[in-house]
Amino acid sequence: MLQALFEYLHNNFDIPGTGLFQYLSFRAVAAFILAIIILIFAGQPIIKLLRRQKVGETIRSLGLEGEKSKAGTPTMGGILILGAILIPTLLVGKLDNIYIQLMLVTTIWCGTIGFIDDYIKVFRHNKDGLNGRMKIVGQIGLGIIVGSVMFFSADVVVRRHSTITPQEQVAEGNVISSVHSVVVSKIDEKSTETTIPFVKNNEFDYSWLTGGNQTAAWVVYIIIAIFIITAVSNAANLTDGIDGLLTGVSTPIFAILAILAYLSGNVIYSDYLNIMYIPNSGELVVFAAAVIGALLGFLWYNSQPASIFMGDTGSLAIGGIIAVFALCIRKEMLLPIMCGVFVAESCSVILQRYYFKYTKRKYGEGRRIFRMSPLHHHYQKGGMADPKIMIRFTIVSLLLAAISLATLKIR
Repeated sequence: MLQALFEYLHNNFDIPGTGLFQYLSFRAVAAFILAIIILIFAGQPIIKLLRRQKVGETIRSLGLEGEKSKAGTPTMGGILILGAILIPTLLVGKLDNIYIQLMLVTTIWCGTIGFIDDYIKVFRHNKDGLNGRMKIVGQIGLGIIVGSVMFFSADVVVRRHSTITPQEQVAEGNVISSVHSVVVSKIDEKSTETTIPFVKNNEFDYSWLTGGNQTAAWVVYIIIAIFIITAVSNAANLTDGIDGLLTGVSTPIFAILAILAYLSGNVIYSDYLNIMYIPNSGELVVFAAAVIGALLGFLWYNSQPASIFMGDTGSLAIGGIIAVFALCIRKEMLLPIMCGVFVAESCSVILQRYYFKYTKRKYGEGRRIFRMSPLHHHYQKGGMADPKIMIRFTIVSLLLAAISLATLKIR
């Protein structure tokens, strides 16, 4: 909204300073700062309100050190995160951008699923929360929406090589210092292509799986979108088990997604790096900056000892946002690397469950691979302090983020 207002003022009245909003970098920094300020200043009143309403976490007895001290800590703090993401995006983002629209829908959609889950746990006193099948139905619904928009929308395109002038670069948001024309396509194409990491000719078209049949290609793309959204959002939910853990692990992921979005949406850098050029995807940098600001702001209150927990309202939204963001910039195949901590947490639960069932059937007694799953509980059971687990998992996430970025050149 502010972006449109200042653009109008700049174009019609040439008021000094209003031209700043044409710069992607300025709006990204503004979104980041706004998100942090909103969360830090709104955090304390919201925490007090939640305490008065007795919206406290019910802690299951898992035999972990310090778990009793967390009982009654306000939960549903994901509302703060959602607000700190949505408000800056609405203020400084380009709301007519299809990718921003998809991210806003994703944030609200996944946040709503998580909110209903938290509401049932807290106010209905049902520890299981929203039925697992209903969560999956909600995630499937989002997958259908995202997959259909990506497949059918005329605004979701890739571009091949031709010539674009400096004036056209500015018009598309690629404000640069170069005065030279850049070789890039002026022909927008609908495509279901994605990027395969570590491969030289690294573009793969999902429609190849269907022999070019468009209806079948849409179905395949929908299935892929559903799988990715469901897997990442649930994996993020599993990771949210220690003060500050999910925020610490997710921040490097969003930083890399922001870099990849900027490079993919920039004519010069996409040409230089020989990666897919996705017109208008650079606007996602503004959204990613808002998310990073919201996560760091929430860490202000969520670090050990936590004053508030994000609950499923936050964790499901964070996972869903990561998944859809990656789909928008055609980097979903990087997610197993980028979200390696999420993968480890999920695999620990799956392996533990199936190994326990297998050994119980074979030996009459269930055995375990880990002391407890998800993986962070394994280290808690081993006596490692929560802050150390959080910091080490964050360092691993930083390392995986760096590896993900390196795939731009390592092919």
